[in-house]
Amino acid sequence: MAKDKEIDESLRQLGVDPAQPEQAVDKLRALRAEGTASDAAIAGAAGHIAIQGAAQLLAEMEAGASGAVRREIRRALFKLRQHGIEPPAATAVTSAAAVPAPAPNVSALISPIDGEGARLVWLMKARSQGGLSRLQGLTAEREGLVGANLTHVSRRELREERRDIEQRSSIKLIEADYRLADFMLFEAYRRTPEARRGQVGNFLALRAEILADAPLAEYRHPVYDQFSDTIGQEPSVELLKEPELGGWIIAQEDLKPYLDEIADIRESPLVLNKYQQEERINAVVARAVEQLFAGERSTLMRRRLEDTAYYLARTGRINAARWAASAAARIRDGEALGRIPFFIQYLMRSMGLALSEQQEQAEQQPRLIMTPAEAMRAQAQARARRAPR
Repeated sequence: MAKDKEIDESLRQLGVDPAQPEQAVDKLRALRAEGTASDAAIAGAAGHIAIQGAAQLLAEMEAGASGAVRREIRRALFKLRQHGIEPPAATAVTSAAAVPAPAPNVSALISPIDGEGARLVWLMKARSQGGLSRLQGLTAEREGLVGANLTHVSRRELREERRDIEQRSSIKLIEADYRLADFMLFEAYRRTPEARRGQVGNFLALRAEILADAPLAEYRHPVYDQFSDTIGQEPSVELLKEPELGGWIIAQEDLKPYLDEIADIRESPLVLNKYQQEERINAVVARAVEQLFAGERSTLMRRRLEDTAYYLARTGRINAARWAASAAARIRDGEALGRIPFFIQYLMRSMGLALSEQQEQAEQQPRLIMTPAEAMRAQAQARARRAPR
């Protein structure tokens, strides 16, 4: 009884009334679309609403989930199965919830994701009086939707602006399925911190000028179908050589605890030989991969790899696209990333660059301890300055 009261209270904290299950599921869908509650909390709540609609919602969420969120969804589905409620078939979920029918006269252009996780997205619709209405959005992994504006441009103006951007930034904007571009913008909007939403607060109104349908809370990324025959293959470390991945570096502040631990291992008198050192360092690296690509970071990294696979495929680099899709699938399926060479090499590349920067900074700083030769030269220079002329 106490447990039931605890469950009811957790549902009510989300504004969900367990006594009205149909409305409860609608409320959970609304919370997810607005981004005002975590997917884990929504899944946990849905597991306590014993109706088919809750199973449908959980099945839709599972299609794009990974890691801890996916495990929470599966726990919720298990609870519903104990009440005899089964989720719908995966194919039905995919066709109904993840791939909406295309809208006429709508197109999109996207840029690759840069080292900071930023990307340019254009969503466009042909105007009956000529030209295009363009919703332009700048997305960033940490900040969400950084900016959004709607303009009306001629096709020639659009071509010129596109050419100018590509020349100035040395990137290529590619044509993309507008449904994917729309999901990129809306997902970024959901991640935008509340304090910054005022800067893009009219995004949904601007979007309505292009698309009348409600935004999708989830979308099955097309690369999983495009590369379904090779998705289980090992992602090659050769993917890191692609120029779009050149700036993908893990921040020094995130790496610091692990770099300090590795430095302690190398300097420890308790580590007797090189083999022991390497064994312990490899364990630190594997743990760093697991921890740095966990939780929300795993979702962001999966999205980055999915979108990069799409971009690479659209620019003719099919092998690299396959590797990126396979790497994304490893995260989606909750595999142990610390055992996968691609993620290990990605981390070690970032560590190598961080160590190089630390060494450069150390060389630029004046040393407090001089060698004997340096001390003698300094003394000689001081005497020379004091000598009468």
